Amino acid sequence: MSSVPSMPLPICLIENVEGNTLVVNKEAEKILLEISQPVVVIAIVGKYRTGKSYLMNKLAGSRTGFALGSSIQSKTKGIWMWCVPHPQNPGQTLILLDTEGLGDVEKGDCKNDAWIFSLAVLLSSAFVFNSLGTIDQQSMEQLHYVTELTKLIKLKSSSDQNNETGEYKRYFPSFTWCVRDFTLILEKDGKEITEDEYLLSSLEPKKGTDNKARDYNLPRECILHFFHTHKCFVFDRPATKKKLQILEELQESELDEEFVEQATRFYSYMITNSRSKTLAGGHEVTGRMLAVLTDSYVKAIQSGTVPCMENAVLALAEIENTAAVQEALAKYEREMDRHVPKFPTEAQQDFLNMHMECEKEAIKVFMGRSLNDTDQKYQHKLKEQIDKKMEEYSAKNEKASRDYCRNLLQELSVTMENNLMAGEYSIPGGHKKYLMEKLRVMETYNLTPGKGIKALEVMQEYISEKRDIEAAIIQADETLTEKERQLAEERAQAENAEHERQILEQNNRNLEQRMKDQDRSFEQHKEMLMDKMEHERKMMVQQNELVIAQKLKEQEMMINAGFQDKISSLQREVENLRSQNQPKKSRCIVM
Repeated sequence: MSSVPSMPLPICLIENVEGNTLVVNKEAEKILLEISQPVVVIAIVGKYRTGKSYLMNKLAGSRTGFALGSSIQSKTKGIWMWCVPHPQNPGQTLILLDTEGLGDVEKGDCKNDAWIFSLAVLLSSAFVFNSLGTIDQQSMEQLHYVTELTKLIKLKSSSDQNNETGEYKRYFPSFTWCVRDFTLILEKDGKEITEDEYLLSSLEPKKGTDNKARDYNLPRECILHFFHTHKCFVFDRPATKKKLQILEELQESELDEEFVEQATRFYSYMITNSRSKTLAGGHEVTGRMLAVLTDSYVKAIQSGTVPCMENAVLALAEIENTAAVQEALAKYEREMDRHVPKFPTEAQQDFLNMHMECEKEAIKVFMGRSLNDTDQKYQHKLKEQIDKKMEEYSAKNEKASRDYCRNLLQELSVTMENNLMAGEYSIPGGHKKYLMEKLRVMETYNLTPGKGIKALEVMQEYISEKRDIEAAIIQADETLTEKERQLAEERAQAENAEHERQILEQNNRNLEQRMKDQDRSFEQHKEMLMDKMEHERKMMVQQNELVIAQKLKEQEMMINAGFQDKISSLQREVENLRSQNQPKKSRCIVM
Protein backbone atom coordinates (compact mmCIF):
# COMPACT_ATOMS: atom_id res chain seq x y z
CA MET A 1 0.00 0.00 0.00
CA SER A 2 2.75 2.47 0.81
CA SER A 3 4.73 1.95 -2.40
CA VAL A 4 4.17 4.35 -5.29
CA PRO A 5 2.06 2.83 -8.10
CA SER A 6 3.98 2.43 -11.34
CA MET A 7 3.25 5.49 -13.49
CA PRO A 8 5.44 5.57 -16.62
CA LEU A 9 3.44 8.57 -17.88
CA PRO A 10 1.14 11.23 -16.41
CA ILE A 11 -2.63 10.72 -16.31
CA CYS A 12 -5.45 13.25 -16.33
CA LEU A 13 -6.65 13.79 -12.75
CA ILE A 14 -9.38 16.37 -13.38
CA GLU A 15 -10.88 16.34 -16.86
CA ASN A 16 -12.11 19.60 -18.33
CA VAL A 17 -15.05 18.51 -20.47
CA GLU A 18 -15.89 21.05 -23.19
CA GLY A 19 -14.32 23.81 -21.13
CA ASN A 20 -17.19 24.04 -18.65
CA THR A 21 -17.44 20.76 -16.71
CA LEU A 22 -14.80 19.39 -14.34
CA VAL A 23 -14.78 15.63 -13.66
CA VAL A 24 -12.42 13.55 -11.51
CA ASN A 25 -10.87 10.74 -13.55
CA LYS A 26 -11.67 7.48 -11.74
CA GLU A 27 -8.48 5.78 -12.92
CA ALA A 28 -6.36 8.62 -11.49
CA GLU A 29 -8.43 8.61 -8.29
CA LYS A 30 -7.78 4.88 -7.90
CA ILE A 31 -4.01 5.50 -8.18
CA LEU A 32 -4.16 8.11 -5.41
CA LEU A 33 -6.24 5.83 -3.18
CA GLU A 34 -3.41 3.27 -3.30
CA ILE A 35 -0.87 5.74 -1.86
CA SER A 36 -0.76 5.67 1.94
CA GLN A 37 2.46 7.70 2.14
CA PRO A 38 2.47 11.46 2.82
CA VAL A 39 2.56 13.38 -0.46
CA VAL A 40 4.49 16.43 -1.65
CA VAL A 41 2.24 18.07 -4.25
CA ILE A 42 3.77 20.56 -6.69
CA ALA A 43 1.30 22.28 -9.03
CA ILE A 44 2.23 24.62 -11.86
CA VAL A 45 -0.07 27.28 -13.31
CA GLY A 46 0.44 29.89 -16.01
CA LYS A 47 -0.54 31.17 -19.41
CA TYR A 48 -0.65 28.52 -22.12
CA ARG A 49 2.52 27.98 -24.19
CA THR A 50 4.88 29.27 -21.48
CA GLY A 51 6.83 26.03 -20.95
CA LYS A 52 5.12 24.78 -17.78
CA SER A 53 5.29 21.13 -18.81
CA TYR A 54 9.07 21.24 -19.35
CA LEU A 55 9.61 22.22 -15.71
CA MET A 56 7.28 19.48 -14.48
CA ASN A 57 9.05 16.85 -16.57
CA LYS A 58 12.33 18.11 -15.06
CA LEU A 59 10.91 17.54 -11.54
CA ALA A 60 9.85 14.03 -12.58
CA GLY A 61 13.40 13.34 -13.72
CA SER A 62 12.31 12.87 -17.34
CA ARG A 63 12.68 14.68 -20.66
CA THR A 64 9.23 13.51 -21.74
CA GLY A 65 5.94 12.88 -19.98
CA PHE A 66 3.80 15.97 -19.74
CA ALA A 67 3.02 17.11 -23.30
CA LEU A 68 5.16 20.11 -24.25
CA GLY A 69 3.41 20.95 -27.51
CA SER A 70 4.98 22.75 -30.42
CA SER A 71 2.09 24.88 -31.65
CA ILE A 72 0.10 27.80 -30.31
CA GLN A 73 -2.60 25.39 -29.10
CA SER A 74 -2.74 24.42 -25.42
CA LYS A 75 -1.91 20.71 -25.07
CA THR A 76 -2.93 20.24 -21.42
CA LYS A 77 -6.67 20.18 -20.71
CA GLY A 78 -7.82 20.04 -17.11
CA ILE A 79 -5.22 18.99 -14.52
CA TRP A 80 -2.75 16.18 -15.23
CA MET A 81 -1.04 14.16 -12.52
CA TRP A 82 2.23 12.26 -12.29
CA CYS A 83 3.03 10.31 -9.11
CA VAL A 84 6.69 9.36 -8.70
CA PRO A 85 8.86 8.24 -5.75
CA HIS A 86 10.29 11.25 -3.95
CA PRO A 87 13.96 11.43 -5.05
CA GLN A 88 15.18 12.45 -1.57
CA ASN A 89 12.58 11.18 0.93
CA PRO A 90 11.77 7.45 0.58
CA GLY A 91 8.79 7.80 2.93
CA GLN A 92 7.05 10.32 0.67
CA THR A 93 5.48 10.37 -2.79
CA LEU A 94 6.01 13.30 -5.15
CA ILE A 95 2.85 14.29 -7.01
CA LEU A 96 3.20 16.70 -9.92
CA LEU A 97 0.16 18.57 -11.22
CA ASP A 98 0.33 20.25 -14.63
CA THR A 99 -2.63 22.52 -15.34
CA GLU A 100 -4.08 23.62 -18.62
CA GLY A 101 -2.88 27.01 -19.81
CA LEU A 102 -4.72 30.04 -18.54
CA GLY A 103 -6.18 32.46 -21.05
CA ASP A 104 -6.65 29.93 -23.87
CA VAL A 105 -8.67 31.83 -26.48
CA GLU A 106 -10.29 28.59 -27.65
CA LYS A 107 -12.08 28.19 -24.31
CA GLY A 108 -13.53 31.67 -24.07
CA ASP A 109 -14.46 31.06 -20.41
CA CYS A 110 -12.37 32.84 -17.79
CA LYS A 111 -14.48 31.33 -14.98
CA ASN A 112 -13.16 27.90 -15.94
CA ASP A 113 -9.60 29.25 -15.65
CA ALA A 114 -10.44 30.57 -12.19
CA TRP A 115 -11.56 27.10 -11.02
CA ILE A 116 -8.43 25.45 -12.44
CA PHE A 117 -6.33 28.06 -10.63
CA SER A 118 -8.17 27.60 -7.31
CA LEU A 119 -7.97 23.78 -7.53
CA ALA A 120 -4.20 24.02 -8.06
CA VAL A 121 -4.01 26.12 -4.87
CA LEU A 122 -6.30 23.78 -2.92
CA LEU A 123 -4.49 20.57 -3.87
CA SER A 124 -0.83 21.61 -3.77
CA SER A 125 1.74 22.08 -1.05
CA ALA A 126 3.98 24.01 -3.48
CA PHE A 127 2.39 26.33 -6.05
CA VAL A 128 4.43 27.42 -9.10
CA PHE A 129 3.36 30.32 -11.29
CA ASN A 130 5.01 30.36 -14.70
CA SER A 131 5.17 33.49 -16.88
CA LEU A 132 7.17 34.98 -19.74
CA GLY A 133 9.35 38.08 -19.84
CA THR A 134 9.45 40.04 -16.59
CA ILE A 135 7.44 40.58 -13.42
CA ASP A 136 5.53 43.68 -14.44
CA GLN A 137 1.96 44.94 -14.30
CA GLN A 138 1.02 42.84 -17.33
CA SER A 139 2.26 39.63 -15.70
CA MET A 140 0.48 40.66 -12.49
CA GLU A 141 -2.73 41.01 -14.48
CA GLN A 142 -2.23 37.44 -15.74
CA LEU A 143 -2.22 36.48 -12.07
CA HIS A 144 -5.48 38.29 -11.35
CA TYR A 145 -7.08 34.99 -10.24
CA VAL A 146 -5.20 35.35 -6.96
CA THR A 147 -7.32 38.43 -6.15
CA GLU A 148 -10.46 36.28 -6.42
CA LEU A 149 -9.33 33.46 -4.12
CA THR A 150 -11.50 34.66 -1.22
CA LYS A 151 -14.50 34.30 -3.56
CA LEU A 152 -13.34 30.98 -4.97
CA ILE A 153 -12.23 29.27 -1.76
CA LYS A 154 -13.88 29.31 1.66
CA LEU A 155 -11.84 28.28 4.67
CA LYS A 156 -14.68 27.71 7.13
CA SER A 157 -18.33 26.82 6.73
CA SER A 158 -19.80 29.49 9.00
CA SER A 159 -17.70 32.54 9.65
CA ASP A 160 -17.11 36.07 8.52
CA GLN A 161 -14.74 35.70 5.55
CA ASN A 162 -13.11 39.01 6.48
CA ASN A 163 -12.07 37.63 9.85
CA GLU A 164 -10.40 34.55 8.43
CA THR A 165 -8.10 36.12 5.85
CA GLY A 166 -5.21 35.88 8.33
CA GLU A 167 -5.58 32.09 8.25
CA TYR A 168 -4.78 31.64 4.56
CA LYS A 169 -1.02 31.31 5.08
CA ARG A 170 -1.71 28.33 7.34
CA TYR A 171 -3.78 26.52 4.69
CA PHE A 172 -2.24 27.61 1.40
CA PRO A 173 0.91 26.31 -0.35
CA SER A 174 4.27 27.97 -0.84
CA PHE A 175 4.55 30.30 -3.85
CA THR A 176 7.28 30.13 -6.49
CA TRP A 177 7.33 32.47 -9.49
CA CYS A 178 9.22 31.21 -12.54
CA VAL A 179 9.99 33.93 -15.07
CA ARG A 180 10.82 32.41 -18.47
CA ASP A 181 12.81 34.01 -21.33
CA PHE A 182 14.13 36.60 -18.88
CA THR A 183 16.40 39.17 -20.53
CA LEU A 184 16.89 41.87 -17.87
CA ILE A 185 19.91 42.32 -15.60
CA LEU A 186 19.06 41.69 -11.96
CA GLU A 187 19.81 45.14 -10.58
CA LYS A 188 18.07 47.71 -8.41
CA ASP A 189 19.39 51.23 -7.84
CA GLY A 190 22.63 50.20 -9.51
CA LYS A 191 23.18 47.24 -7.17
CA GLU A 192 23.04 43.56 -8.06
CA ILE A 193 20.06 41.78 -6.49
CA THR A 194 19.01 38.14 -6.16
CA GLU A 195 16.00 36.58 -7.84
CA ASP A 196 14.12 36.55 -4.51
CA GLU A 197 14.90 40.22 -3.96
CA TYR A 198 13.64 40.89 -7.48
CA LEU A 199 10.35 39.21 -6.61
CA LEU A 200 9.91 41.00 -3.27
CA SER A 201 10.78 44.31 -4.93
CA SER A 202 8.12 43.61 -7.56
CA LEU A 203 5.59 42.85 -4.80
CA GLU A 204 6.15 46.12 -2.95
CA PRO A 205 2.89 48.11 -2.82
CA LYS A 206 2.52 51.67 -4.05
CA LYS A 207 1.37 54.46 -1.79
CA GLY A 208 -2.02 55.86 -2.62
CA THR A 209 -5.72 55.21 -2.20
CA ASP A 210 -7.06 55.89 -5.67
CA ASN A 211 -8.35 53.12 -7.96
CA LYS A 212 -5.09 52.91 -9.89
CA ALA A 213 -3.08 52.35 -6.70
CA ARG A 214 -5.62 49.82 -5.43
CA ASP A 215 -5.56 47.87 -8.72
CA TYR A 216 -1.76 47.89 -8.62
CA ASN A 217 -1.53 46.77 -4.98
CA LEU A 218 -4.31 44.17 -4.79
CA PRO A 219 -2.59 41.22 -6.57
CA ARG A 220 0.69 41.99 -4.78
CA GLU A 221 -1.00 42.07 -1.36
CA CYS A 222 -2.81 38.80 -2.14
CA ILE A 223 0.41 37.02 -3.10
CA LEU A 224 2.05 38.23 0.12
CA HIS A 225 -0.98 37.56 2.28
CA PHE A 226 -2.15 34.17 1.03
CA PHE A 227 1.07 32.20 0.50
CA HIS A 228 3.44 31.43 3.36
CA THR A 229 6.72 31.35 1.38
CA HIS A 230 7.85 33.33 -1.68
CA LYS A 231 10.57 32.23 -4.10
CA CYS A 232 11.64 33.33 -7.58
CA PHE A 233 13.58 31.78 -10.45
CA VAL A 234 14.45 33.48 -13.73
CA PHE A 235 15.31 31.47 -16.85
CA ASP A 236 17.06 32.35 -20.07
CA ARG A 237 15.53 31.12 -23.32
CA PRO A 238 16.30 27.36 -23.49
CA ALA A 239 17.14 27.24 -27.20
CA THR A 240 16.56 28.91 -30.55
CA LYS A 241 12.99 29.21 -31.79
CA LYS A 242 13.58 26.46 -34.33
CA LYS A 243 14.91 24.06 -31.69
CA LEU A 244 12.00 24.85 -29.35
CA GLN A 245 9.77 22.97 -31.81
CA ILE A 246 11.60 19.72 -30.84
CA LEU A 247 12.43 20.50 -27.20
CA GLU A 248 11.48 16.99 -26.02
CA GLU A 249 14.06 15.48 -28.37
CA LEU A 250 16.95 17.73 -27.35
CA GLN A 251 19.73 16.56 -25.06
CA GLU A 252 20.84 18.89 -22.26
CA SER A 253 24.05 19.56 -24.20
CA GLU A 254 21.91 21.07 -26.97
CA LEU A 255 20.17 23.51 -24.61
CA ASP A 256 21.47 26.88 -23.51
CA GLU A 257 24.07 26.28 -20.80
CA GLU A 258 22.73 29.05 -18.55
CA PHE A 259 19.18 27.70 -18.90
CA VAL A 260 20.31 24.19 -17.91
CA GLU A 261 22.02 25.57 -14.79
CA GLN A 262 18.91 27.59 -13.90
CA ALA A 263 16.65 24.57 -14.41
CA THR A 264 18.95 22.48 -12.19
CA ARG A 265 18.75 25.07 -9.39
CA PHE A 266 14.96 25.11 -9.74
CA TYR A 267 14.83 21.31 -9.52
CA SER A 268 17.13 21.21 -6.48
CA TYR A 269 15.16 23.88 -4.60
CA MET A 270 11.71 22.42 -5.31
CA ILE A 271 12.71 18.87 -4.42
CA THR A 272 14.57 19.88 -1.25
CA ASN A 273 12.29 22.61 0.09
CA SER A 274 8.78 21.59 -0.94
CA ARG A 275 7.13 20.17 2.14
CA SER A 276 4.52 17.45 2.35
CA LYS A 277 0.96 18.68 2.03
CA THR A 278 -0.59 19.26 5.44
CA LEU A 279 -3.94 20.21 6.87
CA ALA A 280 -4.31 22.97 9.44
CA GLY A 281 -2.54 21.75 12.58
CA GLY A 282 0.19 19.95 10.65
CA HIS A 283 -1.55 16.62 9.89
CA GLU A 284 0.17 15.18 6.80
CA VAL A 285 -1.98 14.37 3.77
CA THR A 286 -1.56 10.97 2.10
CA GLY A 287 -2.37 10.16 -1.53
CA ARG A 288 -5.51 8.44 -0.29
CA MET A 289 -6.58 11.59 1.54
CA LEU A 290 -5.74 13.78 -1.48
CA ALA A 291 -8.13 11.68 -3.58
CA VAL A 292 -10.97 12.38 -1.14
CA LEU A 293 -10.18 16.11 -1.01
CA THR A 294 -10.01 16.30 -4.83
CA ASP A 295 -13.41 14.67 -5.15
CA SER A 296 -14.93 16.99 -2.50
CA TYR A 297 -13.63 20.17 -4.14
CA VAL A 298 -14.65 19.20 -7.69
CA LYS A 299 -18.13 18.16 -6.55
CA ALA A 300 -18.53 21.49 -4.75
CA ILE A 301 -17.54 23.42 -7.89
CA GLN A 302 -19.85 21.38 -10.12
CA SER A 303 -22.76 21.87 -7.72
CA GLY A 304 -22.33 25.62 -8.02
CA THR A 305 -21.02 26.20 -4.49
CA VAL A 306 -17.68 27.51 -3.29
CA PRO A 307 -15.28 24.76 -2.14
CA CYS A 308 -15.04 24.91 1.65
CA MET A 309 -11.81 23.56 3.14
CA GLU A 310 -13.37 22.95 6.55
CA ASN A 311 -16.25 20.91 5.10
CA ALA A 312 -13.86 18.92 2.92
CA VAL A 313 -11.69 18.10 5.94
CA LEU A 314 -14.76 17.12 8.01
CA ALA A 315 -15.86 14.72 5.25
CA LEU A 316 -12.29 13.43 5.00
CA ALA A 317 -12.08 12.96 8.79
CA GLU A 318 -15.23 10.83 8.80
CA ILE A 319 -13.83 8.58 6.08
CA GLU A 320 -10.35 8.39 7.66
CA ASN A 321 -11.63 7.79 11.20
CA THR A 322 -14.06 5.06 10.11
CA ALA A 323 -11.20 3.37 8.25
CA ALA A 324 -8.87 3.95 11.23
CA VAL A 325 -11.26 2.02 13.50
CA GLN A 326 -11.48 -0.84 10.98
CA GLU A 327 -7.70 -1.00 10.45
CA ALA A 328 -7.01 -0.87 14.19
CA LEU A 329 -9.56 -3.60 14.92
CA ALA A 330 -8.07 -5.76 12.17
CA LYS A 331 -4.63 -5.20 13.72
CA TYR A 332 -5.95 -6.29 17.13
CA GLU A 333 -7.40 -9.46 15.61
CA ARG A 334 -4.17 -10.29 13.75
CA GLU A 335 -2.12 -9.80 16.92
CA MET A 336 -4.52 -11.86 19.06
CA ASP A 337 -4.65 -14.64 16.43
CA ARG A 338 -0.89 -15.00 16.84
CA HIS A 339 -1.52 -15.86 20.49
CA VAL A 340 -4.44 -18.28 19.93
CA PRO A 341 -2.08 -21.31 19.54
CA LYS A 342 -0.91 -20.54 23.10
CA PHE A 343 -4.47 -20.99 24.44
CA PRO A 344 -5.34 -21.89 27.09
CA THR A 345 -3.35 -19.40 29.12
CA GLU A 346 -2.19 -20.59 32.51
CA ALA A 347 -4.00 -17.76 34.31
CA GLN A 348 -6.50 -15.02 33.64
CA GLN A 349 -3.78 -12.38 34.07
CA ASP A 350 -1.74 -13.98 31.29
CA PHE A 351 -4.68 -13.58 28.92
CA LEU A 352 -5.27 -9.97 29.99
CA ASN A 353 -1.61 -9.14 29.44
CA MET A 354 -1.87 -10.58 25.93
CA HIS A 355 -4.96 -8.47 25.32
CA MET A 356 -3.27 -5.31 26.58
CA GLU A 357 -0.25 -5.87 24.35
CA CYS A 358 -2.46 -6.37 21.27
CA GLU A 359 -4.72 -3.44 22.14
CA LYS A 360 -1.68 -1.18 22.39
CA GLU A 361 -0.64 -2.10 18.83
CA ALA A 362 -4.19 -1.45 17.64
CA ILE A 363 -4.30 2.00 19.27
CA LYS A 364 -1.02 2.88 17.52
CA VAL A 365 -2.65 2.06 14.17
CA PHE A 366 -5.71 4.14 15.06
CA MET A 367 -3.67 7.12 16.24
CA GLY A 368 -1.56 6.98 13.10
CA ARG A 369 -4.58 7.36 10.82
CA SER A 370 -7.30 9.12 12.84
CA LEU A 371 -7.97 12.74 11.96
CA ASN A 372 -9.65 15.45 14.04
CA ASP A 373 -11.33 12.98 16.42
CA THR A 374 -11.73 15.87 18.86
CA ASP A 375 -14.44 14.33 21.06
CA GLN A 376 -12.89 10.84 20.86
CA LYS A 377 -16.07 9.54 19.20
CA TYR A 378 -14.16 7.09 17.01
CA GLN A 379 -11.71 6.13 19.72
CA HIS A 380 -14.74 5.21 21.86
CA LYS A 381 -16.01 3.06 18.99
CA LEU A 382 -12.64 1.36 18.73
CA LYS A 383 -12.52 0.60 22.45
CA GLU A 384 -16.06 -0.80 22.40
CA GLN A 385 -15.27 -3.06 19.45
CA ILE A 386 -11.95 -4.20 20.92
CA ASP A 387 -13.71 -4.99 24.23
CA LYS A 388 -16.28 -7.03 22.29
CA LYS A 389 -13.54 -8.87 20.40
CA MET A 390 -11.67 -9.43 23.62
CA GLU A 391 -14.75 -11.22 25.04
CA GLU A 392 -14.78 -13.47 21.97
CA TYR A 393 -11.11 -14.34 22.45
CA SER A 394 -11.72 -14.82 26.16
CA ALA A 395 -14.47 -17.33 25.28
CA LYS A 396 -12.01 -19.12 22.95
CA ASN A 397 -9.44 -19.22 25.75
CA GLU A 398 -12.02 -20.61 28.18
CA LYS A 399 -13.19 -23.21 25.65
CA ALA A 400 -9.59 -24.27 25.03
CA SER A 401 -9.18 -24.68 28.79
CA ARG A 402 -12.41 -26.68 29.16
CA ASP A 403 -11.58 -28.96 26.22
CA TYR A 404 -8.06 -29.60 27.49
CA CYS A 405 -9.19 -30.30 31.05
CA ARG A 406 -12.02 -32.61 30.00
CA ASN A 407 -9.72 -34.58 27.71
CA LEU A 408 -7.13 -34.79 30.50
CA LEU A 409 -9.68 -36.11 33.02
CA GLN A 410 -10.98 -38.57 30.45
CA GLU A 411 -7.45 -39.94 29.94
CA LEU A 412 -6.72 -40.06 33.69
CA SER A 413 -10.06 -41.80 34.40
CA VAL A 414 -9.62 -44.73 31.97
CA THR A 415 -8.68 -47.16 34.78
CA MET A 416 -11.55 -45.94 36.97
CA GLU A 417 -14.08 -46.28 34.13
CA ASN A 418 -12.86 -49.80 33.28
CA ASN A 419 -13.11 -50.82 36.95
CA LEU A 420 -16.65 -49.42 37.15
CA MET A 421 -17.68 -51.40 34.09
CA ALA A 422 -16.05 -54.52 35.53
CA GLY A 423 -17.92 -54.03 38.85
CA GLU A 424 -14.73 -53.89 40.87
CA TYR A 425 -16.12 -51.13 43.13
CA SER A 426 -19.36 -53.02 43.84
CA ILE A 427 -17.74 -55.46 46.25
CA PRO A 428 -16.87 -55.23 49.96
CA GLY A 429 -14.09 -52.65 50.34
CA GLY A 430 -14.96 -51.23 46.93
CA HIS A 431 -15.41 -47.65 48.17
CA LYS A 432 -11.87 -47.49 49.56
CA LYS A 433 -10.50 -48.75 46.25
CA TYR A 434 -12.67 -46.22 44.34
CA LEU A 435 -11.59 -43.40 46.65
CA MET A 436 -7.90 -44.16 46.16
CA GLU A 437 -8.30 -44.18 42.36
CA LYS A 438 -10.32 -40.98 42.48
CA LEU A 439 -7.65 -39.24 44.60
CA ARG A 440 -4.97 -40.43 42.15
CA VAL A 441 -6.89 -38.90 39.25
CA MET A 442 -7.38 -35.60 41.12
CA GLU A 443 -3.76 -35.38 42.28
CA THR A 444 -2.36 -36.11 38.80
CA TYR A 445 -4.83 -33.60 37.31
CA ASN A 446 -3.80 -30.90 39.79
CA LEU A 447 -0.09 -31.43 39.08
CA THR A 448 -0.52 -31.30 35.28
CA PRO A 449 0.41 -27.81 33.93
CA GLY A 450 -1.29 -25.87 31.12
CA LYS A 451 -4.89 -26.56 32.11
CA GLY A 452 -5.94 -22.92 31.88
CA ILE A 453 -8.44 -20.81 33.74
CA LYS A 454 -11.30 -23.33 33.80
CA ALA A 455 -9.36 -26.05 35.61
CA LEU A 456 -11.29 -25.70 38.90
CA GLU A 457 -14.70 -25.54 37.21
CA VAL A 458 -14.06 -28.63 35.08
CA MET A 459 -12.84 -30.53 38.15
CA GLN A 460 -15.98 -29.45 40.01
CA GLU A 461 -18.14 -30.67 37.12
CA TYR A 462 -16.21 -33.96 37.17
CA ILE A 463 -16.81 -34.41 40.91
CA SER A 464 -20.51 -33.58 40.49
CA GLU A 465 -20.81 -36.11 37.67
CA LYS A 466 -19.30 -38.84 39.92
CA ARG A 467 -21.35 -37.92 43.02
CA ASP A 468 -24.23 -40.37 42.38
CA ILE A 469 -21.81 -43.13 41.36
CA GLU A 470 -19.81 -42.70 44.58
CA ALA A 471 -23.02 -42.63 46.66
CA ALA A 472 -24.08 -45.91 45.09
CA ILE A 473 -20.66 -47.45 45.79
CA ILE A 474 -20.87 -46.31 49.42
CA GLN A 475 -24.29 -47.90 49.82
CA ALA A 476 -23.15 -51.15 48.17
CA ASP A 477 -20.02 -51.52 50.32
CA GLU A 478 -21.06 -54.01 53.03
CA THR A 479 -17.85 -53.46 55.01
CA LEU A 480 -18.90 -49.94 55.90
CA THR A 481 -20.85 -49.26 59.05
CA GLU A 482 -23.73 -46.78 58.96
CA LYS A 483 -21.48 -44.28 60.71
CA GLU A 484 -18.73 -44.74 58.07
CA ARG A 485 -21.28 -44.35 55.27
CA GLN A 486 -22.45 -41.09 56.81
CA LEU A 487 -18.87 -39.81 57.20
CA ALA A 488 -18.05 -40.74 53.59
CA GLU A 489 -21.09 -38.85 52.32
CA GLU A 490 -20.23 -35.84 54.50
CA ARG A 491 -16.63 -35.91 53.21
CA ALA A 492 -17.89 -35.91 49.60
CA GLN A 493 -20.20 -32.95 50.37
CA ALA A 494 -17.36 -31.05 52.09
CA GLU A 495 -15.11 -31.73 49.11
CA ASN A 496 -17.79 -30.38 46.78
CA ALA A 497 -18.29 -27.27 48.96
CA GLU A 498 -14.53 -26.63 49.07
CA HIS A 499 -14.28 -26.71 45.29
CA GLU A 500 -17.23 -24.35 44.98
CA ARG A 501 -15.53 -21.96 47.44
CA GLN A 502 -12.32 -22.09 45.43
CA ILE A 503 -14.24 -21.40 42.21
CA LEU A 504 -16.02 -18.43 43.80
CA GLU A 505 -12.72 -17.01 45.01
CA GLN A 506 -11.17 -17.47 41.58
CA ASN A 507 -14.15 -15.78 39.89
CA ASN A 508 -13.86 -12.87 42.29
CA ARG A 509 -10.12 -12.57 41.55
CA ASN A 510 -10.83 -12.72 37.81
CA LEU A 511 -13.48 -10.00 38.15
CA GLU A 512 -11.04 -7.85 40.10
CA GLN A 513 -8.37 -8.41 37.45
CA ARG A 514 -10.86 -7.49 34.71
CA MET A 515 -11.66 -4.22 36.49
CA LYS A 516 -7.96 -3.43 36.90
CA ASP A 517 -7.46 -4.29 33.23
CA GLN A 518 -10.18 -1.81 32.26
CA ASP A 519 -8.34 0.86 34.27
CA ARG A 520 -5.09 -0.09 32.55
CA SER A 521 -6.84 0.01 29.17
CA PHE A 522 -8.22 3.48 29.88
CA GLU A 523 -4.78 4.74 30.90
CA GLN A 524 -3.26 3.20 27.78
CA HIS A 525 -5.82 4.93 25.53
CA LYS A 526 -5.41 8.18 27.45
CA GLU A 527 -1.60 8.14 27.39
CA MET A 528 -1.42 7.49 23.64
CA LEU A 529 -4.10 10.11 22.96
CA MET A 530 -2.19 12.67 25.03
CA ASP A 531 1.00 11.85 23.08
CA LYS A 532 -0.87 12.39 19.79
CA MET A 533 -2.38 15.66 21.02
CA GLU A 534 1.03 16.91 22.13
CA HIS A 535 2.54 15.98 18.78
CA GLU A 536 -0.26 17.81 16.97
CA ARG A 537 0.20 20.83 19.23
CA LYS A 538 3.91 20.95 18.38
CA MET A 539 3.08 20.66 14.68
CA MET A 540 0.59 23.53 15.01
CA VAL A 541 3.16 25.67 16.84
CA GLN A 542 5.74 24.90 14.14
CA GLN A 543 3.21 25.82 11.46
CA ASN A 544 2.26 29.02 13.33
CA GLU A 545 5.89 30.07 13.74
CA LEU A 546 6.41 29.79 9.98
CA VAL A 547 3.30 31.91 9.37
CA ILE A 548 4.38 34.47 12.00
CA ALA A 549 7.79 34.86 10.33
CA GLN A 550 6.14 35.50 6.97
CA LYS A 551 3.60 37.93 8.43
CA LEU A 552 6.39 39.91 10.07
CA LYS A 553 8.09 40.23 6.66
CA GLU A 554 4.79 41.32 5.17
CA GLN A 555 4.36 43.81 8.02
CA GLU A 556 7.80 45.29 7.34
CA MET A 557 6.84 45.86 3.71
CA MET A 558 3.64 47.60 4.78
CA ILE A 559 5.58 49.81 7.20
CA ASN A 560 7.88 50.87 4.36
CA ALA A 561 4.83 51.60 2.20
CA GLY A 562 3.09 53.50 5.00
CA PHE A 563 -0.11 51.39 5.14
CA GLN A 564 -0.93 51.89 8.84
CA ASP A 565 -4.31 50.08 8.77
CA LYS A 566 -2.72 46.96 7.28
CA ILE A 567 0.14 47.11 9.83
CA SER A 568 -2.34 47.04 12.71
CA SER A 569 -4.29 44.17 11.13
CA LEU A 570 -1.12 42.12 10.62
CA GLN A 571 -0.02 42.80 14.20
CA ARG A 572 -3.35 41.45 15.51
CA GLU A 573 -2.92 38.33 13.39
CA VAL A 574 0.61 37.80 14.73
CA GLU A 575 -0.58 38.25 18.33
CA ASN A 576 -3.42 35.80 17.74
CA LEU A 577 -0.99 33.19 16.39
CA ARG A 578 1.36 33.70 19.32
CA SER A 579 -1.52 33.24 21.77
CA GLN A 580 -2.40 29.96 20.02
CA ASN A 581 1.17 28.80 20.63
CA GLN A 582 0.85 29.22 24.39
CA PRO A 583 0.40 25.88 26.22
CA LYS A 584 -3.25 25.30 27.04
CA LYS A 585 -4.69 23.57 30.09
CA SER A 586 -5.18 19.89 29.26
CA ARG A 587 -8.81 19.10 28.61
CA CYS A 588 -10.55 16.28 30.44
CA ILE A 589 -10.56 13.04 28.47
CA VAL A 590 -13.41 10.61 29.11
CA MET A 591 -13.16 7.12 27.65
